[in-house]
Amino acid sequence: MSLEPLSLPADPDGWGGWLDERGLGSLRLAGEEIAALKSAHPQDTAILQLWNDAAVALSNAFAVTSLLSSVHPDPVVIEQAEAIEVEARRFHTDLLLDREVFDKLSSIRTDPLDDGARRVLADALRAFRRAGVDKDEATRDRLRSLNERETELSQAFSRNIRDGRREAKVPESALAGLPADFVADHPADDDGLVTITTEYPDVHPFLTYSTDADARRTVALEYFNLAWPANDEVLGDLLRLRRDKAQLLGYADWADFDAEIKMIGKGAAIMEFVDKVAAEALPAGERDLAVLRERGARDGIEQIDLSSWRYCFEAVKRERYGVDAQQVRRYFEFAKVHDGLLAVTGRLFGLRYEPVALATWHDEVSTYDVHDEATGERLGRIHLDLHPRDRKYNHAAQFDLVSGVRDRQLPEGVLVCNFNRGLMDHDEVVTLFHEFGHLLHHVLAGRHEWVRFSGVATEWDFVEAPSQLLEEWAWDAAVLRTFATDAEGTPIPAELVAAMKEADEFGKGFLARTQMFYAAVSYLLHVEVPDDLTARLFELYPLYSLVTPLEGTHFHAGFGHLDGYSSGYYTYMWSLVIAKDLFSAFDPGDLFDAGVARRYRERILEPGGSRDAAALVADFLGRPYDTEAFSAWLNG
Repeated sequence: MSLEPLSLPADPDGWGGWLDERGLGSLRLAGEEIAALKSAHPQDTAILQLWNDAAVALSNAFAVTSLLSSVHPDPVVIEQAEAIEVEARRFHTDLLLDREVFDKLSSIRTDPLDDGARRVLADALRAFRRAGVDKDEATRDRLRSLNERETELSQAFSRNIRDGRREAKVPESALAGLPADFVADHPADDDGLVTITTEYPDVHPFLTYSTDADARRTVALEYFNLAWPANDEVLGDLLRLRRDKAQLLGYADWADFDAEIKMIGKGAAIMEFVDKVAAEALPAGERDLAVLRERGARDGIEQIDLSSWRYCFEAVKRERYGVDAQQVRRYFEFAKVHDGLLAVTGRLFGLRYEPVALATWHDEVSTYDVHDEATGERLGRIHLDLHPRDRKYNHAAQFDLVSGVRDRQLPEGVLVCNFNRGLMDHDEVVTLFHEFGHLLHHVLAGRHEWVRFSGVATEWDFVEAPSQLLEEWAWDAAVLRTFATDAEGTPIPAELVAAMKEADEFGKGFLARTQMFYAAVSYLLHVEVPDDLTARLFELYPLYSLVTPLEGTHFHAGFGHLDGYSSGYYTYMWSLVIAKDLFSAFDPGDLFDAGVARRYRERILEPGGSRDAAALVADFLGRPYDTEAFSAWLNG
């Protein structure tokens, strides 16, 4: 059966009507499926199919509202998407508190079900219990109210970050040290001042290359005050609400509630993991910090803080390892990286990307159909939205547009990033490979009967592992030389890539401690729910981070992951442990080995959420995963 991709509006003015049809129409369909479920005879296995039908419709509503509220350039469409998302969350809350639906699902006899159906049923019943369906009516009403308020706060937190773009004015002389294309794109105004925004393509290069310490501090103060002060109150309310909700449901705190459905299993294990990695990284981190301090002192830098560490980091890599990022970036012209990424992943996983001329929400979005190279079958469609603009989601992430369901709907995913249109830093190339790993996972796992298994549907602390694995291909000389060429067409020298990899070894302990600081913040703020978030943040900096904070900054207000990841930012490092073990199955001398890549595609990516992540990894590796590869990497 040949499935057709989702039809998008051809008329730029047609998005409002289309969004109503796709968003509200999907909610109406979900309501009809639930009504049919309630009318079904108890114990009938068709109940589970009706549940799946409703889940498909609800997934479609959530996907389109989440995406368009993050990427559409029209504020009216953004507001409309947010309003429909509120309706979708209200529907979802009411559904999981509906005792009649729960009882119908509970009545299903499991004997005739296959393993997949049993897994879907068990997951659904657990979701009802975690929502509080078995609580008394007053408690259910309270939970309903908390969920609605949580949606409002979550949207406000993200909106304040998305719309909270700040600017710093610095003297034109502060561009000394910046790449020529950056300087050309940032002309001085009539007063001789240059505007540096808090968008990634501005702030990261500036903090890395500018030789003006005062200007770097000015820019850093703006960047680390993103969404301040609005999000301080919003986050405080969100933390208190999550605590109250978890305790109403019988959990000690939000982290315990959240961890229950992750690989880690319980909240306390999060801090055990964070402290273990932080301790293991400390000796190397302190050695890295000593090197950075010595280098900073030569420029009169007294401490390695939020405004200086990137600059010192880059200087060490340039001077100690002979890796000048500005020279490296001349091999990474965006268009070549874009095409190279498709060529590399296509060759690796047996895929072919066919460009599609299609009107989308913005003319810089490129669209491709993904085909299996061997069979010619269309597996899905991807949309690449890779450059910054006003009101757009300002980090990097993969969004669903359509969850793939076998014989019903084709998977479609959207990559949303904020890269330069010209030359890219190599760390941006790594980020692009990382995020594309999520997109591949979404498409390749998009042919399950049950939408619950579709795409990136694994435990949340495994989600990043496939993406972190794909980063390895952005560090391999043979891979990079297939697309990384300078203006004359000369491929990046293998010796330079070797030096880049050697330089990348520097700072692993330092950066691991930074990650553990983020993880500790996300966990402890949710467990402790302090009255003064800034004060608690400044207490945590010296306990985990080796970077000195800047007085007057409020990092938490712009830390978007405190919404989506809530107490679980540890998952990035948890997934990295697994990713390093997964990579041990590949031959580092031939990263295009089709055999192991095919096995990885079939045993890790294509199963989606149909099995526990630990079982998928054991199936691929032939053993349970362990920490040896990660420890060897961390300790050099």
